[in-house]
Amino acid sequence: EHIAVLACIYIILSASLNIVIGFTGLLNLGHAAFFGIGAYTSALLAKTIGLSWTASLIFAVLAAALGGFLIGIPCLRLRGDYLAIATLGFGEIIRAVMKNWTSLTRGPLGIPGIPKPELFGMRFATVNEFLILAIMVTIFTVWIIHRIVHSPFGRILKSIRDDEIASLSLGKDIVKYKLLALTIGAGLAGIAGSLYAHYITFIDPTTFTLNETVLMASMVVLGGMGSLTGSIIGAIILVILPEPIRFIQLPSNIVAA
Repeated sequence: EHIAVLACIYIILSASLNIVIGFTGLLNLGHAAFFGIGAYTSALLAKTIGLSWTASLIFAVLAAALGGFLIGIPCLRLRGDYLAIATLGFGEIIRAVMKNWTSLTRGPLGIPGIPKPELFGMRFATVNEFLILAIMVTIFTVWIIHRIVHSPFGRILKSIRDDEIASLSLGKDIVKYKLLALTIGAGLAGIAGSLYAHYITFIDPTTFTLNETVLMASMVVLGGMGSLTGSIIGAIILVILPEPIRFIQLPSNIVAA
């Protein structure tokens, strides 16, 4: 059940990143930052102010989307490797803030004792109960992404990915659409952040590193860029695959490689 919950969280992360990388063609290496913004926002509001999980989730989405919007304004006129480096830098800045703003985030000590979510009077305390919530949220999020990518807005994103000059010649404001794609992808990553924080009940800056973004990007590439079904399959494979490998006695030189 624990692996299934993590699979749900990474399906949301992979699918939301696919909006940016797969459907719009923007090489974003800062997605873990939006994951972290969502997690910290939801955890802090629920623990320090006592907001309900639903309210904390909404604010987590808004905070992560705001982060995507703010990084998008200066960066989306960049392309390719330059955009990747800029978003990578943003991710490292956010991680540094999490680590050093100790009065708010407790820095390397992390935030313990994050309350379990409650919805419609039900408290999702056990792993089995949380899995039900995670599946519901994942289905809802994937449905939203499906509606987005199959809408006229989604077709414009694909046209920008395939031929930016042609989209520009048709009068499309490509910077605006890129900014919207990055903002939406970041906001949806905030959903995964909130789920993660309230499931693990402890977060610290070491979770939201470049390695997480690389893992998410690997899920997108493995499943197929621009494929929502592929994002789901890629996330499931890369979350589940390490488990049986742990029980296989591989030679140390292969493991090290």
